[in-house]
Amino acid sequence: MFADYAKIFIKSGKGGDGHVSFRRELYVPAGGPDGGNGGKGGDIIFEIDDGLNTLTDFRYKHKFVAGNGEPGGKKRCSGKNAEDLIIKVPEGTVIKDFESGKVITDMSGENRREVVLKGGRGGLGNMNYATATMQAPQYAQPGKDGQELWVQLELKVIADVGLVGFPNVGKSTLLSRVSNARPKIANYHFTTLNPHLGVVDLDDGAGFVMADIPGLIEGASQGVGLGHDFLRHIERTKVLIHVVDAASTEGRDPVEDIRIINKELNAYNPELTKRPQVIAANKIDAVYWEEGGDGAASGSAETENPVERLRKTFEPEGIKVYPISAVTGKGVKELLYAVHQLLQTVEQAPKVFAKEFDVNLLNAGSNLPYTIEKDGDGVYVAEGPRIEKMLGYTNLNSEKGFLFFQNFLKETGILDDLEKAGIQEGDTVRMYGFTFDYYK
Repeated sequence: MFADYAKIFIKSGKGGDGHVSFRRELYVPAGGPDGGNGGKGGDIIFEIDDGLNTLTDFRYKHKFVAGNGEPGGKKRCSGKNAEDLIIKVPEGTVIKDFESGKVITDMSGENRREVVLKGGRGGLGNMNYATATMQAPQYAQPGKDGQELWVQLELKVIADVGLVGFPNVGKSTLLSRVSNARPKIANYHFTTLNPHLGVVDLDDGAGFVMADIPGLIEGASQGVGLGHDFLRHIERTKVLIHVVDAASTEGRDPVEDIRIINKELNAYNPELTKRPQVIAANKIDAVYWEEGGDGAASGSAETENPVERLRKTFEPEGIKVYPISAVTGKGVKELLYAVHQLLQTVEQAPKVFAKEFDVNLLNAGSNLPYTIEKDGDGVYVAEGPRIEKMLGYTNLNSEKGFLFFQNFLKETGILDDLEKAGIQEGDTVRMYGFTFDYYK
């Protein structure tokens, strides 16, 4: 069974404790401390496996715990580091903090391997604490605890083009005609319960990846039916093809169907309706309307050409209509080349979800090392290793990235300490070459 959602518990390993011991050898009455350091705990690492395309492996296993580092030993022997625990996931898996729903990382594109939870550092043995005034320290440092977290995994397929539409309008038939994908096809609702991907190759060597998104229904954005399971797969697509039954073989109104689908897309994520769209008016082989005739479309109450009606309704809104028959292939080539041209107008890089949750803050809190000073120009300067690292991988030009950085400053207490230092609205803060105006 296809699975595109999972909730799992992950925990990195604890560092091994440092050891307390003293050198004891014949003729060496005061050999001094020789307790070794503890080993590092295992990391939790997520890694893309190209052989996977679902999250089925997580249906029965929900707990992933890395090993602990070995404690240090006598004779300055360090404990062995624990092995890292590598969790394999399909490309397109988004890892989120379960409690907040914030994105930890997106396993897509170049991000093929990510350390999500770091293992605890091993404790120092008593050999590290000997001084001129304390030559026999009885103390060793305990290993640092690992990190633990409940996370949700969401698989969002990576495709250039998404086929959307009500059940039984011909999406699977179209995908099977234009690509090497072989989805199950039958004349009943919800034949497709899994997203199917196919590569569309055009004559000039160009091509794109197309996904058959399972049929949507009214109320999908509120989770009706399998709404959320289906809708999440549209989020990465660059162009949407609305497939409608132009012949109204089941008595549905194709214009109303498109309105309903766009309403559901907008309710789930308003960004989806801003993406380029085209309409594939399918099943024209079953349309009996003729130029100048009185006939109606098969199974339809319409008295006008249904394709022309779709064009009059949606082309003024910038949505082109292409009459096709997925069964006979009529009009399909024109549709594919039009979609290919549309793809050239959008950003080619696949959508990657921005990081919103920093797992390094799980146990950091107010102990995060940083300094806040006011320079001679009245500018507040905030510096620290985590601040520098955060600025290095956060896209401050995006709204989500900037909010992510603001939350980091708030959760670590940096904003509170800036206020304690006397910062006022409109004052300037500088952090490693970035300057910000402070406002509450």
